[in-house]
Amino acid sequence: MIFQNGSIKIRRLKGKDKHLLAKWLSTPEVLQYYEGRDHSFDLEKVDRVFYASDEDEVKCMIEYEDKSIGYIQYYELDEATKKDYGYEGGKIFGTDQFIGEIDYWDRGIGTLLVTSMTNHLFEQMKADKVVMDPQVWNERAIKCYEKCGFKKVKLLPKHELHEGKYRDCWLLESKK
Repeated sequence: MIFQNGSIKIRRLKGKDKHLLAKWLSTPEVLQYYEGRDHSFDLEKVDRVFYASDEDEVKCMIEYEDKSIGYIQYYELDEATKKDYGYEGGKIFGTDQFIGEIDYWDRGIGTLLVTSMTNHLFEQMKADKVVMDPQVWNERAIKCYEKCGFKKVKLLPKHELHEGKYRDCWLLESKK
C-alpha cells in the first residue's frame, strides 16, 4: 500500500487489476475524459500500456471503502518536461488519474483523492511542486483540482491528442 487517508486507499497496480482497467477504459463515459472515446482498451492494450511499460510512473489503484474504483499514477518530471513547462530545477511530480466506476463520480472522492495524493507527494516524496495538465474543456476536473489548491499557471497549446484533435491544456500547479 502506498497510503491510506480515511476511506481512500492507494496501492500499487497488480496483475489482477487488468480486467477492471479494461472494463473502465472501454466505457465511453470514462474515455470521454481519459484517453478519448476513439482509444478503447482491451486486455492486450491494458497489458501493453500498464504492465509492459518501462516508464517511471508509479501505477496505482484507487480503492474507496475497500472497492477498487479507479486508477492513479505519479511520476517525477524529467528535465525535458520541466523545460517545456518553464521550470528550472526542483523536485516536481505529475499525476494522472480517473475514477472508472461512474457511480462514484460527483461524491467528493476526486477531491479526497487529489488532496491525499498531493499531500503524499509533498510529505513522503519531498516534492517541491505537483503539476497536472488537464485539457481546457475538462471544467469538471479543473474545478476539482482548483478546490484542492491547484492554480492555473500556463496554457499549453495543442498539448494533447484527444479524439483526433490536438487539444489545449492548462498547466496547473500546487506548491507546499
